[in-house]
Amino acid sequence: MQVQDIIAKAQAATGLNDLGDPTVREGLERLVAASDAEARLSTGGGERWEANLVGTLSNRLRVVDYVARHPEVVEQPVDRPLFVFGLPRTGTTLTINLLSADPARGCLMRWEAMHSAPPAKAGEQRTDPRFVAEREKLAMSVKHMPHIAAIHYEDADGPTECQYPMALSFCSQIFESTVNVPSYRDWFMGADYLPAFKFHKQVLQVLQSQNGGRWVLKNPWHPLFLDALTSVYPDAQLVMTHRDPVEVVGSACSLLRHVRPIFSDAVDLREIAAQTIDTFDHMIARQNAFRDKHGQDAIHDIQYSDQIRDPIGQMRKLYARFDEPFTPEAEAAMTRLLADNPQGKHGKHEYSLEEFGLTAEGVRRHFKDYYDRYLPSARS
Repeated sequence: MQVQDIIAKAQAATGLNDLGDPTVREGLERLVAASDAEARLSTGGGERWEANLVGTLSNRLRVVDYVARHPEVVEQPVDRPLFVFGLPRTGTTLTINLLSADPARGCLMRWEAMHSAPPAKAGEQRTDPRFVAEREKLAMSVKHMPHIAAIHYEDADGPTECQYPMALSFCSQIFESTVNVPSYRDWFMGADYLPAFKFHKQVLQVLQSQNGGRWVLKNPWHPLFLDALTSVYPDAQLVMTHRDPVEVVGSACSLLRHVRPIFSDAVDLREIAAQTIDTFDHMIARQNAFRDKHGQDAIHDIQYSDQIRDPIGQMRKLYARFDEPFTPEAEAAMTRLLADNPQGKHGKHEYSLEEFGLTAEGVRRHFKDYYDRYLPSARS
């Protein structure tokens, strides 16, 4: 796998040449080098991984081209976007789904994240051929990989994660989750995230030029880069979800356990556990530092147990926190969403800490400071 081959294939697929900000090459080069040297890709997995990278770069090329031809789109503000984040498996998906049900808001639809330019024409987000193709692709995934759908499922027109537009800069946690690339991971943990967020904003500006609504966005990994996020979005509204790490760690490891075999026949469960816990440590430490700098209430917190018990009540509190009107239309839409999507709709997710060489006692001990600060009642 060669960087120049990936660039050439993306350019051939799109008929476009301009990659935009040249900093994109560093992440791509580091990712490709790590993929070759460390990812233990299978033959088929290597082909799929290269196709993934070519598709990601093709999407970037189209966004760069669209902005070059429509420079006015990047003059439009992204007003008070709301970002949901938290350790993975803490209820970020439920939170963003509820928020996205509000007819006054707009989310980053999965199909739009994969095919961002040109934007769908006004009112055609659910009739655009790219939406139809993504819906069919997801239906096939559910058929052939139902175990992954049971862990994490997204509709083609449902909200997806900011890691996809960040991936267009090859500075995204999604890559080191999907395959084992420790040298890329080391670079990513200390990278300059500003270029990725600046491009992330351009993606939103392209999409909102045709279909508006106040943005609600989600990415569990945002605690890693809150300083860069708020530099690009200074009026961002920040929401963090919390859940007992004993539940979170095993669930997150299980997701990677099922994703990585798509690309590699040599998946090490203890390696997954070590990387997952280390990433969580970084996430907790960085959002702690952000709060220490800006105040504890710089981020609105939601407890998973409260969200499950009274989701509408938690939404009402969130809207009040940011002085937003919680309209009857929003409440009715959220209530319908809950009725139509009961927990476990796509199957039951079963996992254990022990299969990853972990214990509940060890997890509680490791995350003692997090428990004390955010979940004091969950340590028993």
